[in-house]
Amino acid sequence: MGAVQETAVEGAVAGGTVDAVNRLTARWADAVADGTVFSAAGVWPLLAFLGDGASGAARAELADALGLPADQAAAAARELLAAMGSMPGLRSALGLWTGPRLTVREEWRAGLPADTHGVLGEDLPACQRELDAWAAERTGGLIERMPVALDEDVTMVLASALTLRAEWPRPFDEVPLCPESGPWQERELAGLRRTGVRLDRVGVASGPHGHVTGLKVPGTNGIDVHLLLGEQRMTPGQVLGTGVDVLARRLPVVPSGQLPYGDVGPGLRVEQQHCVTPRPPEVTVTAVAFDLRTRHDLLGLHGLFGLTTASDTAEGHFSGISPSPLAIGQAQQSTVAQFGALGFRAGAVTAIAPAPAGAGPDRRFTNTVVTVHFDRPFGFLAVDRESHLILTAGWVTDPTPHRG
Repeated sequence: MGAVQETAVEGAVAGGTVDAVNRLTARWADAVADGTVFSAAGVWPLLAFLGDGASGAARAELADALGLPADQAAAAARELLAAMGSMPGLRSALGLWTGPRLTVREEWRAGLPADTHGVLGEDLPACQRELDAWAAERTGGLIERMPVALDEDVTMVLASALTLRAEWPRPFDEVPLCPESGPWQERELAGLRRTGVRLDRVGVASGPHGHVTGLKVPGTNGIDVHLLLGEQRMTPGQVLGTGVDVLARRLPVVPSGQLPYGDVGPGLRVEQQHCVTPRPPEVTVTAVAFDLRTRHDLLGLHGLFGLTTASDTAEGHFSGISPSPLAIGQAQQSTVAQFGALGFRAGAVTAIAPAPAGAGPDRRFTNTVVTVHFDRPFGFLAVDRESHLILTAGWVTDPTPHRG
């Protein structure tokens, strides 16, 4: 197997591509029913390169999933990978491996970033170890194995990896947290608490499905993590979809400093408190630490990713990739997200493997105090601050327990 290089080309990503990736995030969120973490940014470039080499109904379905015409997909994917390679706090990589019996059309392979092509040898266990090592190295050990398994039917593997890390300029304080109500009631959790003066970091958006309280936690390296708490009746997809619409400026947000007093949003209260000396307004955030690890079978959501026809092995669908008939045999993503007192880190490895087809004191002063609690299931988006590209997203249902 040959070496596969990390993308590291500087570039900017067009707003249309960012919107297409983020819309895929929102559609994926609609399929979420439990705790999870996922990365549409890890899937989208792979679908784009497949779409560039697809034909017939498979090409049309992939274009629909991408939100771009298939003949524009490869260029947009190259642009996206180049931009991701230059984003602070983010490492991204693309890899292509092909078996000796598969002929790949040079014009399609030339459309991928340079130095991304490796070879699958006859020794499958050795090849699997090399693929696993690639995944581990490209994610800093967060994900130890390539999510697809090699067998005699696998003639090609197209994979992406991304890792993001954000440190908080001011760490959270670690505190035990015992929610008084909700699904986490009576559990002692690893709580995180921090007080600051930036009331604009917390706000409420009113979407078509209800109100969502959002908290932006900026990292030191250009990556922000947005925590999203919706009304209890809202689904994960509705909450995360509202967050996506806010990033795209399709929905306005009212900052907490402009909200009236009282319980003004999910988990959010604004009140006036008496104090001994003049004090500026302040916001106190209480959240929970979490460590999520998820494996996704993308073919289980084949309609979402435009892989319905492409996974039909009765005939080939990728004449632009190879003269040999190919269909999608495996499509998997492994993801990790960790949110704690010092920062956030996440990793995703996505792999698609085509297979052969055909088979008391005087208190005279007052100040405004905002408190927000993320003490029941909530969503999160990890976002590149400049482009608003969503790198990972998830839904937290099982936070980290407190270990005293």
